[in-house]
Amino acid sequence: MMGVSGADDDVVQIQHPNKPGDPFIVTVNCPDKTGLACDICRVILDFGLCIFKGDVSTDGVWCYVVLWVIPHSLLLPVNSSYLILKERLQGICPPCLASFYLVQQPSRSSPVYLLKFCCLDRKGLLHEVTKVLSELELTIQKVKVTTTPDGRVLDLFFVTDNRELLHTRKRQDETCERLNDVLRDSCISCELQLAGSEYEYNQGISSLSPALAEELFQCELSENEVRSQALSPDMAKLKKTIVTLDNALSPAHTLVQIRCADHKGLLYDIMRTFKDMNIKISYGRFSPNSMGYRELDIFIQQKEGKKILDLEKQSALCCRLKLEMLHPLRVIIANRGPDTELLVANPVELSGKGRPRVFYDVTLALKTLGICVFSAEVGRHSTSEREWEVYRFLLDENCELQLTGVAARNKIVNKVRRTLMGW
Repeated sequence: MMGVSGADDDVVQIQHPNKPGDPFIVTVNCPDKTGLACDICRVILDFGLCIFKGDVSTDGVWCYVVLWVIPHSLLLPVNSSYLILKERLQGICPPCLASFYLVQQPSRSSPVYLLKFCCLDRKGLLHEVTKVLSELELTIQKVKVTTTPDGRVLDLFFVTDNRELLHTRKRQDETCERLNDVLRDSCISCELQLAGSEYEYNQGISSLSPALAEELFQCELSENEVRSQALSPDMAKLKKTIVTLDNALSPAHTLVQIRCADHKGLLYDIMRTFKDMNIKISYGRFSPNSMGYRELDIFIQQKEGKKILDLEKQSALCCRLKLEMLHPLRVIIANRGPDTELLVANPVELSGKGRPRVFYDVTLALKTLGICVFSAEVGRHSTSEREWEVYRFLLDENCELQLTGVAARNKIVNKVRRTLMGW
């Protein structure tokens, strides 16, 4: 039963499985807030966990969430991961105090730090560094990577610390030591400091041409993407998404029923859409994956506590959900002068948060393909409808693939997309 937990009760509980291979059960029991389910799913995705199935219920004051999760790509030992996961989930839950209902304190943003290091280049280096930062629970906010003609790499990583300890000398030393362990003798210098005006200067990205921006941010798949996806049978499933609304089953809620292809971060994408549209979830059930598809039943209300009866609002919600299922991430390859550039984009939440682990997944895919990155940058780009997080990778031509060939470019796009989607 939903209700206020006692002083000794844990807001977040994680139950370990009885046998290997079975899911862990994550239970969150705390005061409700709009977008809480999105925040929970975001943390789960950030930890490399896959949601096997789930239930969400709320009475508008108190929320009860149960998720069955399976490790997908954990970066830390299982026991350590779940202890840290519990702390992270507790950190996003509203406080269980009576004063919470009177005054909600605004969330405090984490300070941004600049990690700057110079080292000798080698294949897979960017992903190895990204992996260390992820293991340290440092979230990458912005990146600027440059390779010099003499084979050196200058990396600027703007990061925040999920542990909120990066201001301490111990935590800073730990970060530099872990990087030195990975870079070994190739490390020339490593510095870590609180970011200053250079962070604001690097907020944006290099200018996108109108044609490139149109291809990257358009609602429908581009012709290039359609051609590349012909190589990936899984992509055909995305177009079979079904979203229906029903106002007859509940006197106070609109029922949203979704049947769509499963992908990594699916529940995050759906909950992010509801959060950005100011829609409250009263009850939701997420069924396990069946033949590559998921079925979801979600009872929702508008922010003021009413059904969605307006036909235009119904159509807008259905279209937005279908778009997020069909096109959760944008991946294209383009020419940048004589060079080849990989671009990846994902929507930014209205709260300003980007999608977790994108940089990690893209660098992993490129490392697997044996492709070196000559330069890379991460920044924000605003269109008339929303803000995007854009990742730009200038690819090194000295690799096994002929980057100018259509087949090679299709292979890169599909590998990156499949890695991001968890296929």
